Amino acid sequence: MKSRRWLAEHHSDPYVKQARAEGWRSRAVFKLQQIQQKDRLIRPGMTIVDLGAAPGGWSQYATSLLKGRGRIIALDILPMDPIEGVEFIHGDFREDAVLRQLTDTLGGQRVDLVLSDMAPNISGIGASDQARVLYLAELALEFCCTALKPGGGLLIKLFQGEGFDDYLKTLRRQFARVQIRKPEASRDRSRELYLLARNYRLV
Repeated sequence: MKSRRWLAEHHSDPYVKQARAEGWRSRAVFKLQQIQQKDRLIRPGMTIVDLGAAPGGWSQYATSLLKGRGRIIALDILPMDPIEGVEFIHGDFREDAVLRQLTDTLGGQRVDLVLSDMAPNISGIGASDQARVLYLAELALEFCCTALKPGGGLLIKLFQGEGFDDYLKTLRRQFARVQIRKPEASRDRSRELYLLARNYRLV
């Protein structure tokens, strides 16, 4: 019953309809688009890593902004159809071997921006889901500490709840500016927020 309600809501969602009409891979593209329109975080010439990329909406949108100048490496545990101009790694970001593959693909190149829309499969057990979300967010931040250029940025999805404030404080220690974003395309009932951290301090 719950899945039927979700499907009915999904198919009537104006962002789902707009994504289909405009040829985007998912409605999530509009979350990034709305943040981009406000914050101008993506510019031609950047090297970008997109974590939790499948089905590829964020990479697809970022590619359109780079205009052939720059580099995007996308990674997901799920398969993803190819996107021209995007290098895709199929694997679990929690595994050391996959992280090494990402590092090897970068080949020593520093990253301007890390995008992370990663989320675990939601079990419905609040405390457990929140812990798993935070674990992914911590791994993304660890990667930033090894890969970001000084002055680089991170846009990451997090859910409000236990550990959110501590993660926010950690970001504020490592980046000069951290802002909270709730794009209009994010469903009202969702606890998801996006943290936009800019001007990484290399430590």
